[in-house]
Amino acid sequence: MRRFYVLLLLLFVLLSSCHKKLSKQRRTLRHKLTTEEYIKAYKKIARKEMKRHGVPASITLAQGILESNSGNSTLARKAHNHFGIKCTSDWHGKTFHADDDKPNECFRRYKYAAASFHDHTEFLKRKRYASLFDLERDDYEGWAKGLKKAGYATNPRYPQLLINLIEKHKLYKYD
Repeated sequence: MRRFYVLLLLLFVLLSSCHKKLSKQRRTLRHKLTTEEYIKAYKKIARKEMKRHGVPASITLAQGILESNSGNSTLARKAHNHFGIKCTSDWHGKTFHADDDKPNECFRRYKYAAASFHDHTEFLKRKRYASLFDLERDDYEGWAKGLKKAGYATNPRYPQLLINLIEKHKLYKYD
């Protein structure tokens, strides 16, 4: 009988320890990222995508910061979608629905944030963005203006918002 109580006590201690770890993980998930933390977390992925396909890391990071509120938007947290990429007819992956320009719009859902970064690069390889790849990799101003011109965003201030983020956080150093 004594062994039973000892085992029961050990089991209680073990479960209690696991509960504390889970609680800490939940708190971490609720932690609001600063822009600096976002940059630190995703700069390697942005640079990897730049080396693979030529999209400047500064542009990728600035778009991620702007589109996902430094990873804090509902879309980024629940769907790992850091770029606001909506579903298209060729999308066969998981989806997430949220209000945007219209109610209940379909957004792409990713298993990991890195998949969102990779898909962002693939998205920019579409024909409508082809002229951007004629620009120099360090021409972040040209890329920002070209994204707007090609129809990436509807906000008329989009290029300046990206440029301001790049300059404020010195994102050009990752190009």
